[in-house]
Formats: sequence, C-alpha cells, structure tokens
Amino acid sequence: MRFFRFFLIVFVLMMVACSGTAVSTPTLTSEPTTVAVAQPTNPLTAQLTDTAVSATEPPPATATTKPTSTNTAVPTDTPIPQTDTETSEATETAVSANTATPAPAADDGGEEATAVPPTTAAPPPSTTGVEQPPYEASACSDKYPCNDDRAAWEARIRVPAGFTDTYFAQVPGAPTSMTFGPDGMLYVAIQTGTIYRLDSAGNVFAYVSGFNFPTGIAFRPGTSDLYVSDRINNAAVGGESRISIVQGGAIRQIIGGLPCCYASMHAANGIAFGADGWGYVGVGGRADHGEILVGDNAGQMNELHPYEASILRFSPDGSVVENYARGFRNPYDIAWDGNGQLWATDNEPDFGPVEELHRVIPGGQHGYPWFDCDVCFPAPPDVQVIPPAWTFTPHASPTGITSYLSNLFPGYYNSLFLTLWSAFPGAQKVVRMAPNATSATNFATGFASPIDVTVGPDGSLYVADWATGIIFKISYIG
Repeated sequence: MRFFRFFLIVFVLMMVACSGTAVSTPTLTSEPTTVAVAQPTNPLTAQLTDTAVSATEPPPATATTKPTSTNTAVPTDTPIPQTDTETSEATETAVSANTATPAPAADDGGEEATAVPPTTAAPPPSTTGVEQPPYEASACSDKYPCNDDRAAWEARIRVPAGFTDTYFAQVPGAPTSMTFGPDGMLYVAIQTGTIYRLDSAGNVFAYVSGFNFPTGIAFRPGTSDLYVSDRINNAAVGGESRISIVQGGAIRQIIGGLPCCYASMHAANGIAFGADGWGYVGVGGRADHGEILVGDNAGQMNELHPYEASILRFSPDGSVVENYARGFRNPYDIAWDGNGQLWATDNEPDFGPVEELHRVIPGGQHGYPWFDCDVCFPAPPDVQVIPPAWTFTPHASPTGITSYLSNLFPGYYNSLFLTLWSAFPGAQKVVRMAPNATSATNFATGFASPIDVTVGPDGSLYVADWATGIIFKISYIG
C-alpha cells in the first residue's frame, strides 16, 4: 500500500457560475489556490473511484470482431443552436471533484528505483514564441470571457504576426477529439458520447450518439467509415475499451478487450491510419507506473496487459491487432508526419516528471512502467528505453497532435502542432514543433483547456477547447 501514501485525494465541488461562464481549467496541484472558482477534475490524471469489486487483474485482451450494430447516426437538417458550456452536456462532467496529487517526498524511505539513462538528453521545455495572456475577469468568470462572447475570445487568443484567430463554432459539450471527413466537414466528439459535424460556416449538426467517453475519431482514407475509440466498462480496475466503426448510420464494434481505465482518459485514445492502410491507436497504461491498484499486493509491480501502454496496429476490419511500440503511460493522440514517421504525445506519472513527445520507434520500448521515483520499478538490464524526442513542463498534459501537410502557412510544412491541455504554468496553449522536433515554440495561447488540434482542407488550424466547447480557427493572412 506504499503507493497510496503519496497521493492525497481532495474533493472540491465546482461552484456553478452564471450562464456563459468558461469552465475553469483543470489543475493538479498540491499548492494552495487563490482562485475563487474551484477547478474540475483533470480527466487525464485523476484516478477513477469506480473500481471493480474483484482485485484480480483481467485476462489478456484478444482482438475480437463483434458486430453490435444498435446505434443510429442522426443527421439533422437544422443546425443546433450555439449554446454555452454551462447549459450543455459538458456540465455533467465538468462539475466534479478535483484530485490533487502531491509529489512524493524524496526522503520518505521507500526503496530506491534505478532509472534507465536515456541514450540522448531530451530538449528542455520551450518558453519562446507567443506569450500567454493574463487572466482577466468578465461578467461570467474571474478568468475568462463569457463562452458566447466571440469578440472577447478572439481578442484573448494570441497567435504570431501574420496569423488570425476566429471563434469558429461552439459544440454543446466538452470536446475530446476531432477530425475532418471526406465531405469536408469537421467532426467533433464530445465527452458525453455524441459526435457532431460542423459545416464551413460553423453550423453544428448531430451525427451519431451512444458512445461512452469517445477520445479518438478518424476516417479511414478513401472511405466514409468513421473509426471511434471509446469504453465498454469505464472502471479503474477491470475496465475495457474498444474500437468501433460508424458505417451507414450504424455503430459496429470491431475490436474489444482493450485495456482501460486508470483515469478517465487512459484507454484506447487517438486513432490514425498509416500509409499501409492499417489503423493505429494509442492505449494508456492501467496504472500510474505499472503498480497493482487494489488488494493486499497494492503498490507492487503488476503483470503488464499485452496491449496496455502501447501503440497498437490493427487491420481495417479489426481481425488482426498487434503491438507496434510499447512503453507509453498515456499516449492521448498520435499523428503521422510527411516522412511517414509516427509521433505520440504522452502524459507522464503523477509524481511530476516532465511530459513527453515521442518519435515512435517500431518495436521500441519508450519507458512505461519504469520511472525514476522511490516507489517505481527498475527496468530489466536487457531493456533499452528510448528517450523522448522532446519534453514539456510537468503536468502540462500534452493531448492532441497533428502534422501540418498544407502549404498555407509559409515555412510550416511538416511541422507538428500539439495542445498542452492543463492549467499548470506552461500549458493552456498550442505548441509548434519544427520538422523532426528540432525546436519548439508557443504558437497559440490564451485557451482554457485546448485538447485537440487538426488541419482543415483550407489549410487552417482548428483547435478544440475542452472547457468551453469552443472550436477556434487559426488562419494565415500574410
């Protein structure tokens, strides 16, 4: 039980603000706060409380083909009215308890863990580029503009000279993932299970509902098949996630038995299709650093599930699932660059090491469950851990990532854009990584909780803000 000595769970109910208030950005800090509005749970790092009754671990997952077509897509002819997040489905998840996770004391007396030294040192966190604007009170919030105040939000977001930001739309809920479809429309999944599609004018239409916390959506190239990752059993112990396809208005599960759900966004997450025509999905670990969570052996090293903490490769019909790379604590999103290189964002353990961006190496071991802390586990001597390509400030929560393969932004081709989701200093922004992750700069700042980013057919960058439901569009104007 030593693991649990280091984690203090503090539950604070978020105060309900007036209509139109931006949901306060999540934090994970043990320091006293002076913010008047309590912070909601950080879905990326807060441990779930609905653990399974049995303390035994689930059996190894097997790729399963389960045609379970029960849900129907519901396209509408009338756009959904633009509503604020306070009165939308996001309220159901945003008004929740905050989990504070203090770092363990260095002199606690625990066993010394041996860290595997990286072959090369990771670059330091970036602090250059567009500055983060200060918080400013409005009639709705002590930090942000009202959610429906388009002009105020456009004034708050900072972008480089030559670029402009636009309040493109607002979805009725907390977005988790988005992608453009073959019809040129933007598809946005929200936390409570609905996927919306947005036209070029920002009008919002319901597309399909019935998912359980979807966190990855992607169209298979050359088709109208939408692949979605969500959960079957949303429990910290014994949880299960899956991948389904939306085809012809129906949801059909193709892969089940995937690991889930140490925290509410640690499951099968971001999906991307490779040049080989196969799908790839990032799957989080079942614990903070590979430990058993409950029972008499809690805190001891657990046997790894064959698919946890991995990037998986799967055939389009889901009949074949295999490991592509291992060692990612929570790879929230993945993206291919113009050179055919796969990249993954990764959220690191709760004790506070730097967050990571990985150049995914096929067959490689990228770290999990071996970390440097007094309750962590040493790596076997024959394991070579691949260091990250870049690191970010602790608890910054890197989430969405996309490769820029358009020519609209001069000099930006093959850059990576990624979102830093949390409210910790050094986050709440979009970061631009130069090709091959040779440098990082702050590209867009001022968000509440930016969770995903994608490139549109027009070459503009689209950013989804989890806390407000706002979709921002960043364009180049010269």
